[in-house]
Amino acid sequence: MSTEPLRFDTKIAVLLRADLEPWQRLNVTAFLVSGLGVTVPEVVGEPYEDADGVAYLPMFRQPVLVFEGTKETLRAAHARALGRALPRAVFTADLFTTGNDRDNRAAVRAVPTADLDLVGLAVYGPRGGVDKVLKGARMHP
Repeated sequence: MSTEPLRFDTKIAVLLRADLEPWQRLNVTAFLVSGLGVTVPEVVGEPYEDADGVAYLPMFRQPVLVFEGTKETLRAAHARALGRALPRAVFTADLFTTGNDRDNRAAVRAVPTADLDLVGLAVYGPRGGVDKVLKGARMHP
């Protein structure tokens, strides 16, 4: 068994708008990455089990890196993610006022792409491509 750290050629990243409240940052991050495992199943590792044989759900096989930026940084990153056709998820300010998946999807569907009030973006893809999408963002403190 190798003790060398694993280095992935892909990256899972979340970009949050810097003016979010702490609870919003956590909520948005959880929502943004929730669809990735279903859409890109290779990002999910094997199930966990403790020493007593109790089973736990699998998790992502690699870290989720969280960044922050301004509204403009988010808008530019979104455009770059679209241009690179990378798997992505969005969370808009409107979703803070809805209470269920149906209303969330309707809120996003009601707004043209250029007018989305983005507060969060998740993106997955080759490391270099994701790095280019996140240009101008900084690691979350």
